[in-house]
Amino acid sequence: MKTAEKALIASKASVTSTAAKSAVSSAASKSASTATVSKSASIPELRPFSCMKVGPSHLERLAIVYVRQSSPQQVLENRESTARQYALAQYAQALGWPSERVLVIDEDQGQSGKTADNRAGFQRLLAEVTMEHAGIVLGLEMSRLARSSKDWHHLFELCGIFGTLLADQEGVYEANDPNDRLILGLKGIMSEVELQTMRNRLDRGRLNKAQRGEMFHGVPTGYVILPTGAVDFDPDEQAREVVQLIFDKFEELGSIYGLFHWLIRHDIQVPVRARTGAKKGQLEWRRPSIPSLAQMLRHPIYAGAYSYGRRPSDPKRRFSPGNRYRPWVPMDQWKVLLQGHLPAYITWEQFLKNRERIKQNQNGPGSMGAPRRGAALLPGLLVCGTCGRHMQPSYHCGGNGQYGCNRHHLEATEPKCYGLAAGVVDELVAQQVLRAMEPVALELSVQARADVERERQRLEKHWQQRLKRARYDVELAERRYQAVDPENRLVAATLEKRWEELLRDERQVRDEYDRFLRQTPAQLSDEERARIEALASDIPTLWNAAGTTNADRKQMIRCVVERVVVHVRCDREFVDVTIRWAGGYESQHEIVRPVATYAQLRDFEQLMNRVVELREAGHTAPRIAERLNAEGFYPPKRRGQFTTPVVYQLLKRRALIGNERSHNELLSAGEWWLTDLARELKMSHLKLRDWASRGWVHSRKTPVQGYRILWADPDEVKRLRELLAQSRRGVNAYTSELKTPKKRADQS
Repeated sequence: MKTAEKALIASKASVTSTAAKSAVSSAASKSASTATVSKSASIPELRPFSCMKVGPSHLERLAIVYVRQSSPQQVLENRESTARQYALAQYAQALGWPSERVLVIDEDQGQSGKTADNRAGFQRLLAEVTMEHAGIVLGLEMSRLARSSKDWHHLFELCGIFGTLLADQEGVYEANDPNDRLILGLKGIMSEVELQTMRNRLDRGRLNKAQRGEMFHGVPTGYVILPTGAVDFDPDEQAREVVQLIFDKFEELGSIYGLFHWLIRHDIQVPVRARTGAKKGQLEWRRPSIPSLAQMLRHPIYAGAYSYGRRPSDPKRRFSPGNRYRPWVPMDQWKVLLQGHLPAYITWEQFLKNRERIKQNQNGPGSMGAPRRGAALLPGLLVCGTCGRHMQPSYHCGGNGQYGCNRHHLEATEPKCYGLAAGVVDELVAQQVLRAMEPVALELSVQARADVERERQRLEKHWQQRLKRARYDVELAERRYQAVDPENRLVAATLEKRWEELLRDERQVRDEYDRFLRQTPAQLSDEERARIEALASDIPTLWNAAGTTNADRKQMIRCVVERVVVHVRCDREFVDVTIRWAGGYESQHEIVRPVATYAQLRDFEQLMNRVVELREAGHTAPRIAERLNAEGFYPPKRRGQFTTPVVYQLLKRRALIGNERSHNELLSAGEWWLTDLARELKMSHLKLRDWASRGWVHSRKTPVQGYRILWADPDEVKRLRELLAQSRRGVNAYTSELKTPKKRADQS
């Protein structure tokens, strides 16, 4: 039996070999007409055992040839690899497929095989396999199909399910055969390891070049890469001046937003050299943006330092294509940092200072934040003496500020830190700052005048450079127009139009320069110098000037004050304040804050004892209020002085009086409480009060609460009834007899 089986296999192999040889000779005769196949491309040698795996079910379907090169450079330069891949179409014909049943998929030329993303050809190949259109998939090497184990195993798993063969230059493989499956798995692993090896080799080469300070993908604004590969300043003088101006103004203004608005206000554009395209290397002037300014201020190259690895690639971004953000890593995690390696616009110390200032401008724990327009003057400087956190400002409807500590909100604990009104502590710090600046007022006036003159001179120089550039562009366009043959109107018309456009641009620049000179002349006038000196020498006047904003006042405070620590207690209105000045000196102060209740007043007992003394001396409530105000006492919220109702509440607190309305012993014969008499007369108590104020009825007030007591015997009650009967709204119908009250017997 075994002998018969061997004979049968040998006969099949002989037949198949004969058929394969005839197919090869037939395909070779047709190869000359195949335009995509190179004459030097070799066809893999057919092996009898491989041909035995091809059955009628495979030949009924397509033979798919997958062609891929990893990069456009390889597509252009590695022509032999491309030709060998296209020659696999002849290999499929040699295996028995007719030429019209061979499909070549080459949409992935120039795409890397490390992932299946963005590979339309590979996705099309998977679709053809799952639709049972593919009998065999051919690739020059397994690495051409995929260099990822995930994608590779997914492919030959599908081939095993749908009965599709895989073939390369070594042979034909059946995905369901254990031996072939082992070989395919090893080939996929080797392909993936080969990719990692090449990647690691390239990464080490880049890192080695970076450690020498020679790895440049590009340079930022203000620098150029020379033909020798070295980095130098931009040869354009105006470009260098603008870059230097940006760093100088940031040191002065202290915030990126302030710098951005200053550049926009003065119409200063940023120089940029195009890195790609038809204008590669040419200098262009663009409107500044906040992200571009932030990049300049954070880039260490401007301090003369070479850096590499500031924004390392994150492999997780491969699986989230929508996330394009690459985080910046701290300086201590940079792979390479070489100080003093490149030409510098600023010093390394100034670079670190700029980074720290940008960090402090951000609103967050441990940072001061940039000065803003709010009325509170100490955000970022005021620190809670209990927990050490910065106190945050909030504003009420009236615009009054309030400082509060949010520790209990962040830690979900009981409140142990308390806030205070912004006005009292702001006023204290402002007074101390103005007093500290008085000795240097003269120096400040001189420095302010010098700063203004230097800024105007810089702006004047910038405008002069813009005019020179516009004039050069016009002259260059004129020379080009003069050099062309006048008869060649196709070219001459274009150059003439360009010349006219540049002439209009130059005229516009000159008009803008004239407006600049009218608004801000290059030299200060005598009146302007005198005004600057007067304002700078009189710091309080400058502080309260209409043009001085809250942001300006905050910036002035931050120049001399590092921190303000307040110790706020809930049971007292006195607050201890410690001001830490620039240079390390600390001064101690005490302020009085508004509190909510009398119990929080430190002198509450003394106040109450004084109220009792005045009451026992026979003083009325209005008189007690006058004495308390004169003696320097104040209510809790400090929004005003003591009034009669407030004194009444204090008297009730010590049970010195009750409600006088309930004490009928205060009434003498014939006297009524106002509301009782109004009820008797069946009239409004408001109208009766008006009559009493006009003197139409005898009345007096209680000594403390001021309740009205009216006198009316039976005759007076009768008169008041008649007066009410004659009452008409809007008509003066009262007679003089009825308006005159009866004389009281006790007043005779």
